[in-house]
Amino acid sequence: MAAIICGSLAFDSIMNFEGKFADQILPDQIHNLNVSFFVPTLRREFGGCAGNIAYALKQLGGTPLIMATVGSDGADYAKRITALGMSTEFVREVSDTYTAQAMIMTDTNNNQITAFHPGAMMQAHITKVTPRADIKIGIVSPDGRDAMLEHAEQFHAAGIPFVFDPGQGLPMFDGKDLAHFIDLATWVTVNDYEGKMLSDRTGLSSAEISKKVQGLIVTLGEHGCEVWVDGEKTVVAPVVASSVVDPTGCGDAFRGALLFGLEKGWPLAQCAKLGNQLGAIKIAQRGGQNYQLNLREFSI
Repeated sequence: MAAIICGSLAFDSIMNFEGKFADQILPDQIHNLNVSFFVPTLRREFGGCAGNIAYALKQLGGTPLIMATVGSDGADYAKRITALGMSTEFVREVSDTYTAQAMIMTDTNNNQITAFHPGAMMQAHITKVTPRADIKIGIVSPDGRDAMLEHAEQFHAAGIPFVFDPGQGLPMFDGKDLAHFIDLATWVTVNDYEGKMLSDRTGLSSAEISKKVQGLIVTLGEHGCEVWVDGEKTVVAPVVASSVVDPTGCGDAFRGALLFGLEKGWPLAQCAKLGNQLGAIKIAQRGGQNYQLNLREFSI
């Protein structure tokens, strides 16, 4: 069975700053910020939340269907998707704009500063989610505002259970919007910072959110994650990475594993355990789509 993955396809320009951002920013001059970071390394990678999540799910043996838009420069990305054995059925080209671009700078503490140009992503709502016998599950991940709103409604109307993953798109929505997403969704996943913002804007605690859906997952980076089901919290222990190279795409790898487990009908904590494993493997490789899995390492 297939999973529709709504979200962005983007080219990531990834830079490493060989220092700490905090050492370069003067707190008493934050109102007059003018800083420059020397980045001796630069890579261009295939990225975007939908692309990264689909890559993880495909690595695990799932069947991802990416629902996203690319621009006039997106032919190479479409070819890559096909080469990875995934369908481009729901990948639409918007000819008068660029594919989304992310400029990501990481310091030695794995803090990140990201600039993002949405490009074709702002037209992602053009493609619609409709019922289909082979589609079992979906996810609404960071995308154009209209696309996130409309795809959530379409999943719900089609009777397709889906994960709401607002990610870096969360600030686009007010409390009323976010509460409506929660009412439509089957599961919700956020990182700890996003979780606090989600609670602040909706007025709902993690326990309260978890009572409105089948489960809430709050990822905690190197500290594992919290799994909330019907108001009760379970902490899923982290997996220690062999090395820490690049955090870009770790959350997306986690979400690919989450979709895999949910499609299999696993308990949410078991899904989160697999997600922690994938995150630890991904962080040891540069970019969001360069790691390889040996499925014999996993109990799946």
